[in-house]
Amino acid sequence: MAGGLMGIIEKVFGKKNRDVARLQPLVDAIKARRGDYENLSDDELRAKRAEFVRRHADGESLDDLLPEAYGVVWEGCRRLAERRETWLVWGQEMTWDMVPYDVQLMGGIVLHQGKIAEMATGEGKTLVAIAPLYLNSIPGKGAHLVTVNDYLAKRDAQWMGGVLEFLGCSVGYILGQMTPEERRAAYACDVTYGTNNEFGFDYLRDNMVVHAEHLVHREFHFAIVDEVDSVLIDEARTPLIISGAVDKSTHQFTELNPRVNNLVRQQMKMVNDWLSDAERALRPALQGDDVAIDDETALKLLRISRGGPKNPRFRKLAQIPGVLERVQKTHEAYMRDKAMWEADADLLYVVEEKNNQVDMTEKGREVFAQAEPDFFVLPDLAEGAGAIDADPDLDAGAKAKQLAALEQAYAQKNERISNVDQLLRAYTLYEKDVEYVLQEGKVVIVDTFTGRLQPGRRFSDGLHQALEAKEGVTVQKETQTLATVTVQNFFRKYEKLAGMTGTAETEEAEFNGIYELDVVVIPTNRPIARHDQDDLIYKTKKEKYKAIRDEVIRMHRLGLPVLVGTTTVEVSELLSRMFKLAGINHNVLNAKQHKLEAEIVADAGRVGAVTIATNMAGRGTDIKLAPEVKELPARWAEDPDLDPSDYEGQSTGLQIVGTERHESRRIDRQLRGRAGRQGDPGTSIFFLSLEDDLMRLFSPDRIIKVMDRLGVEEGEVITHSMVTKAIEKAQVRVETQNYEIRKHLLEYDDVVNKQREVVYDMRRAALMGEELGEQFRDFVAGAVQTLVGECANRTDAPDFWDMDALARQYQGLVLAPLPLDEREHLEMGFETLEEKLTEFALEKFAAKETRLGTDLSGQLAKFVLIQVLDDHWRDHLNELVMLRSGIGLRSYGQRDPLVEYKAESFRMFEALMENIEKSAVNLFFRAELAPPPEQRAPAVEEMQTRHQEVSAYEQGPAAQGQTNAPDAPARRPQERAEPKVGRNDPCPCGSGRKFKKCCGQEG
Repeated sequence: MAGGLMGIIEKVFGKKNRDVARLQPLVDAIKARRGDYENLSDDELRAKRAEFVRRHADGESLDDLLPEAYGVVWEGCRRLAERRETWLVWGQEMTWDMVPYDVQLMGGIVLHQGKIAEMATGEGKTLVAIAPLYLNSIPGKGAHLVTVNDYLAKRDAQWMGGVLEFLGCSVGYILGQMTPEERRAAYACDVTYGTNNEFGFDYLRDNMVVHAEHLVHREFHFAIVDEVDSVLIDEARTPLIISGAVDKSTHQFTELNPRVNNLVRQQMKMVNDWLSDAERALRPALQGDDVAIDDETALKLLRISRGGPKNPRFRKLAQIPGVLERVQKTHEAYMRDKAMWEADADLLYVVEEKNNQVDMTEKGREVFAQAEPDFFVLPDLAEGAGAIDADPDLDAGAKAKQLAALEQAYAQKNERISNVDQLLRAYTLYEKDVEYVLQEGKVVIVDTFTGRLQPGRRFSDGLHQALEAKEGVTVQKETQTLATVTVQNFFRKYEKLAGMTGTAETEEAEFNGIYELDVVVIPTNRPIARHDQDDLIYKTKKEKYKAIRDEVIRMHRLGLPVLVGTTTVEVSELLSRMFKLAGINHNVLNAKQHKLEAEIVADAGRVGAVTIATNMAGRGTDIKLAPEVKELPARWAEDPDLDPSDYEGQSTGLQIVGTERHESRRIDRQLRGRAGRQGDPGTSIFFLSLEDDLMRLFSPDRIIKVMDRLGVEEGEVITHSMVTKAIEKAQVRVETQNYEIRKHLLEYDDVVNKQREVVYDMRRAALMGEELGEQFRDFVAGAVQTLVGECANRTDAPDFWDMDALARQYQGLVLAPLPLDEREHLEMGFETLEEKLTEFALEKFAAKETRLGTDLSGQLAKFVLIQVLDDHWRDHLNELVMLRSGIGLRSYGQRDPLVEYKAESFRMFEALMENIEKSAVNLFFRAELAPPPEQRAPAVEEMQTRHQEVSAYEQGPAAQGQTNAPDAPARRPQERAEPKVGRNDPCPCGSGRKFKKCCGQEG
C-alpha cells in the first residue's frame, strides 16, 4: 500500500526529477570530453568551431555535436577564468571569473532542445546561454539572444561575447539608435543580442524597404529569450506597430477637454456631498459602536462606489464592518429589479474599475451637451442615403458627392463622441505616477510589470492623446498604421525558440498552448536558504506603511541590506518621504530614476543599504551581498546598544519587503527571488492592507469578515491562512483574465497573420528580383475579367450589359478604348467578350514589355508591385483596425465577434487582392522609366515604432472554435476549356462561391 502511494506521488510530483535524470547523461558526456581539450592551444580550441561547421555540413546533427561543442565552451570559460582575463563591458573593465556548473550545463541543454529553462535568480542564466548560442550558430544562419532592454543587450553581448569571440564566433548587438548599416552588420554575426522590440521592428521595417540591399534580418533560425515570461507573456498584450503621421489631424481632445474636466469636477462634488452625509450617518460606527445602515445611506454608498470608487474617504468608510456587505446587497437588489438605471440616475458617469471601463449616464450626456443638444445624436446613414438616392433632381455625380459628405459628417461626430469617452477614461481610470509619468512634456507609459518607462509605446484608440490633453501637454498628431505584428506571431516565426527565466511554471500552460514550449525546472547549484515569511495584513494603507517604516528602521539598525519592492512610482515616492523623515539613508529605483539602475542595484547588497524599487521584475542585474553582511550576527552580539530581542531569530542576507501583492504571482516570486541567490541567506515578507487594489477589487467582503471575527483593531496585524488563500485566488482570477486578453488578441491577429504572410511573400519575391512578367500577365487577365464581371452578367442578354461603364473602366485600366465596334458586343457571348478584352489587354502589356526591354520592364514591374502592395496594405491595415474597434458590438446581436471578424476580414482581403491587381496593371501601363524612377518608401525619421498598449477590455468576448481564414488564392494562367466558366460565375462544383475564388484557382 505504502509503495503504491509513493508511486502515485512520484508520478504526480516526479516530473522535475525525471527531467533532471534525462539531462544527466548528456552532462556526463560533456564532462567526459573536457580532457580532450586541455592540451589544445588556444588556436586549436578556436579551430574546433570550423571543424564542427564542416561536420554539420557533412550530415552530423547539432544533437550529435552537443557534447563536444559544450565541452569546448566549458574549456574556453575555464581558461579565461584561470588567466583572469579582462575586457571592456559598457566602458568598464570586467574580469572573467565564471566556469559553468553542472546545473548551468543542464540549462544550456534545455535551451538547445527548444524549451524554457526555469532557473532561480542568481543561478547565472546569462552564462547558461553561451553554449547553446555557440552550438546553434554552427549552421551559419545566426543565433539570437533576446533581452528586455538595450542596456542588457549591449552588456551581455560585450560580457559573454568575450568568451564567444575567444572560441571563434562573431558577436553583434542591436540598439535602438543604430543605423540600418550597423544593424545589418550585427545580424550578419554568428550571434546577435538585442531586445524583442528591435528584432520585431526590424522584421517590419524589412517588409517596407524598396531595395534588397537594405534588408537587415537573415533567417529566423534560433532565438533564446531571456526573461521569457516578461517578453512572451507580459509583452504579448501589446502588438508592435510602425506608424506614420496622417495628412490631416481631426481629433478635438484639446477643445473637448475643459468640458470633460468640468463634468468630472461636478461628479466629484456630488460624491463628496454624499460622503459627508454617509459619514454623519455612520459616525457612531467610526467610534466603534454598532449602527444599522438605512436604505438612503446604503443608496448613497452604492452611488459613491460607482461614481468615485478610488475616493480615500470612501475607502475609509469601507473599513467599517458591514459597509461593503450592505453596498453589495443594495447593488444586488437593484440588479435583481433591473433598476440600476434608477440607482445611477443622479450620477454623471459610472466607473467600472474591475473592468477598466467608464460609461456616461443619461444625465451626464444632458449636462455635457447643454450648449449642443445634438452632440450625442449620430445621423442615420441608411435614412440619409435613401433620401439622396431617391432625389430625382440629383445626377450620379451629385449623389456621390452628397453621400460622401453624409459619411464624413457621421465619421466626424462619431470621432468627437469617441474623444469624449477617452477623455473620461483618462480622468477616472488613469493616474499620473501610477500608469504613466510626465517626462519632458510628454506622457510616458510605465510598464506595470517591470516599473520601467516605455517611451516607445502609446495607448491605443486615442487614450494617449486624451491623457496628453488632460495633463496640458502637446497633443501628438494622429498616426496611421504602416505595419504591425503581435509578439506571439513574430516569435513563432523562429525555427527553434527557447527561453529562460526564474518564474515560468505558473504560466506553463500558456507557453505550451501558444508557443509549444515545455518548461523544465533546473535545480539550484546550492540549496535556497531564503526564508519566506507569512504575509502581514493591516486594515488600512496608512497602518501598513507605518509598519513597513518601523520594520525597515529595525533592519537598518542591524545593518541588514533591505530591498523594498513597490508596484507604483507613487508608492515608492511616498515611502521615500517617510524614510527621509525617519532619517534612513536610501536609494530609489523607479521609472524616473531608471538611468541610475545599474549603480543603485550594485549598492543594494551592502551593509545597511536600503533600496526602494518599483517592480524589480526583469531588472536583469543581480544584487550581490557584500561579504561583511554574513558577519553581522557577531557584531550584533557585541553591540551594547542592541537588545537581543531586536535580532533574535533574524537571518542575515538581503531582506525583501513587499508593499503590495502584484496581480501576477510571477512578479511576487521574482521579488522574493532577489534574495537567497547562490545559497546566500535572506528573508522575504509582504505587508498588505485591505485598501490594496488587489484586495479591494477582488473578494474584500470575506477578508473583512475574517478580520471582524478576529476582533482586529486599528494598527493590529493578522496572519491568517484564509486571507492568504483569498489573495492567491484573486491573483489567479486576474491572471486568467489577462490570459484571456492575450489569447483574444492572438485569435484576431492569427486572422491578419495569414493575410500578412501572403502580402509579405509577394513583396519579398518582387524585392529579391524574381521574374514578375508571368505574375503581371495573371494580374492583367484577372483585372480585365473582374471588370467584365462587374459590368456584365453572363446570364443577362448583351443589351442589358453596361457597356458605357465597361468602356470607361477599361480605358482607365489599360489606357486604351474597348477593341469593339459600337454594337459588336450584341453578337458576342459573355465568354467571347471576356476573352477578347483579355487578349487585347495582354497584347498591350506585351507591347510595353517589348518597348521597354527585359531589364527595364522588370524594374518597372518591381517598382509598381512594391508601391501598390505598400499603399493597399497600409489602407487595409487601417480598415482592419476600424473593423476590429466595432466588431465587439455584434455580440449584442448574439453573433460571435471573432467569427464575424474572420468573415468580414476575409471579404476585405479578397477585395484587397482584386484592387492590387487593378492598381498594379493600371500603374504599369501609366508609368514610364526614362530615367528610372526614384523608388519611394517612408523615411525612417517619418515613421514611429510603437509597442502599442491595447484597450483589451473594450474588445468583444473571446470566441470559441477558431477557424483560420484561408490564404488568398494565387493567380495562375487561366485554363482554356470548353465551355468556359466566367471568373465571376457561380463555380460549377456547387460550392456556392465564385469560380475565381474556388476551382478557378487551380492550374
